[in-house]
This record gives sequence, structure tokens and C-alpha cells, in this order.
Amino acid sequence: MRVTTAFNRLLGIQGVSVATVRFERDVVLVGLRAQRRLVCPRCGCVGAGGYDQRLRRWRHLDLARRRCLLEYRLRRFACPGCRRVVSEAVPWARPGARFTCAFEQLVAWLAQRSAFSVISRLLRVTWRSVARIVSRVVAEAPPRLDGLERIGIDEISYRRGRRFLTVVVDHGSGRVVWVGEGHSQQTLDAFFDELGPERTARLRAVSVDMWAAYLKALRARAPQAAICIDPFHVVQQANKAVEAVRKQEWRRLQATGRPARWLQQTRWAVLKRPERLNARQADTLALLERENQRLYQAYLLKEQLRAIYALPPAAAAALLDNWLETASQSELPPFRRLARMLNRHRTGVLNTIEHGLSNSRLEALNAHIRLINHRSYGFHSPKPLIALIHLCRGQITIPLPT
Repeated sequence: MRVTTAFNRLLGIQGVSVATVRFERDVVLVGLRAQRRLVCPRCGCVGAGGYDQRLRRWRHLDLARRRCLLEYRLRRFACPGCRRVVSEAVPWARPGARFTCAFEQLVAWLAQRSAFSVISRLLRVTWRSVARIVSRVVAEAPPRLDGLERIGIDEISYRRGRRFLTVVVDHGSGRVVWVGEGHSQQTLDAFFDELGPERTARLRAVSVDMWAAYLKALRARAPQAAICIDPFHVVQQANKAVEAVRKQEWRRLQATGRPARWLQQTRWAVLKRPERLNARQADTLALLERENQRLYQAYLLKEQLRAIYALPPAAAAALLDNWLETASQSELPPFRRLARMLNRHRTGVLNTIEHGLSNSRLEALNAHIRLINHRSYGFHSPKPLIALIHLCRGQITIPLPT
């Protein structure tokens, strides 16, 4: 069997045959000969007559520890659709790439499971080449913004200096559908611009925290969607109010000269759920009920607010109104401020109970995004990180070329 015949069977590229095979140091150079029409990589139009030819090389899968490069004289022609001179499309590589599709599939499969530095060392390519390959593979993925009805929006810090990314997740499939740089109203407006008015009109519910920029963009661009305030952030604000009351009581008892060392041990007793308290913390809570009514009242207000999410929507509305009235008339300033804040978001809290949405999925996703960022030791710009997030959390299946 001739060498060219053997490489024809190894490569298996339709419409192309191997003309020459050369070995130079640790590189195998495979010369290709085209037997196909001139096709534009931009619009797909078929051209007639070549403009000129330029020798190009593409990195292929390694062959017996040697780098394998495909050589081909790329023809340029005048595209009737684009009305400009373009290079022809080749079946073994993506437009503008210097790697074959098989090599890029291997890189993308590894990028879902390891750091860019590991791939660079293993496959002998640069870090920037890996980032460009990931971007090209993600760009060819199926449309991500079709069929959205219930979505979640959250932000994540990816770098020091308050550098944020806005992440949009489909609650139906659990996949990331959009990631943008920043966490401002303009960032979310860019998502709705890409989504379009028709697909925006199909949105029924959006889970989000109480970040004002997101709420303003949602009310302006998707007024028909029900805004669901994430219950985690609501209970978190209640815990902060309890902690503020505990510190106020500590300072008040210290100023009067009364011993308040036992008050230091009440922190986790008032923050944890009642069913998760151990015996010592339950005794501390009983002591708190006898010794400090203000802090115990704060604890009861927090638990009553948390219990609202376990009720049906009709009962939850009445209990929430009762809680807002009680908290606003209490003698605890942190809870009066919390009541004013929740009064502004009353509809969003009730929408959460009605639709059963929360950002718990996004909080788990943020942990994975931090892992992706940390295993690569950070990124200089957000674009490679955004492409990697789509690759790892966008439910993109990469078949191995082997």
C-alpha cells in the first residue's frame, strides 16, 4: 500500500485526496489536493474560477508523537453573494481556523474538564489558541435563546476590582443561555436586545435578587413577566437584621455594666433553623427567651418571615401583610428598615411563592463558574471565560474525534 493511500484512509476527508507526505524533524506534512467546487465560507455561494492560490497549513491530531500538519493551496475567488474576494471553505477546518475540526473537538472536550494550561502543555499549543478554539466551538452550538419562558438572572464576581458577569439561566433545562460583562441595567438591556421582542414577549417568570439595575431593566423590557424575588436573599436580609439587633443588645448591656458574655453564644442559635439546632443551642434559645425579649422578638420575626415560603399563595399574602405591619411597628430599627424594603418588593415575594422559582440553581452554578475560573488561575479578559462558561454549563456535547 502506498503512503498516500494509507493517509487517505486515515484522514477520510471527502472530496480531498492526499498528494504528498513528508517528514521533517518532529512534523508530518500531508499535502492535499482538492476535487471540489469553490464554496464561500460566509454565505455558501458557489463561485467559478479561482482568483489565486495561497499555501496554508492546519494542525491535525498528532501522529505517533509527531505533530501532523495538513498542507493545501487555498484558492481565493470572487464570491457572487458577498461581492468580494474570499477564500474557499474547506471541509476539514472552520473558516479562519488554523486547526482541523478534529483537533478543535479534542481541545474543546479537554477544556470542559481541565485548565487551559494543562491543554497547552499536553497538545503543544498556546493558551490563546485554546481560548480561540473554545470560542469557535461555542459559536457553532445550537441557538440558546429559543423557547425561554422561565429564566433566572444573577451576577458573579470573576476578578478583583468589582468585575462582574451577568448570568442568565433557563429554569426549564438548567443550562446557561447568556453571559454578559458587567451587572448594570445596560448589561441586561444587551441580553434583551439579543433576545428580541418576540422571544421576550414569551417570558412568563424571572427569578432575580433585589438588585435595582436588574429590576429596572426587567420592568422596562419585559413588563409581562412575573418578577420573583429570590427567597435566599430575603432571608439573608432578615438574618442580617437579627445580627444587627444582637450587636445592639451587646453594646446596650455593656454600657449598663451588666454581664453579657452569654450573649456571644447566641449567634448561631438565632441564625440557624429550629430543626437544625443542637441541644446546647436549644438551651441557649430558651435562655434568650427569658433574659432578652428584644433579641428573641427579632428571632421570631425572622422565623415567621421564613415560614411564609412554606404556605400556599393565598395564605402567604395575608401572613406577609401581617408580618410587614408587625415589623414596621416594632421597636427594632433593623426590622423596620427590612419591612420598608420588603414592602416595595411585596409582589415579587408573592410571585416567588406562586411560581415556585428561586436562584438556588444559579447559586450552585456560580460555585462551578468560580471553579472554572480558579482552575485556569483567572482570565485577563472576560471573553475567554464567557466562552468557557457556555462550553461547560451550556449543555454542549462535544464528540471525541477518536
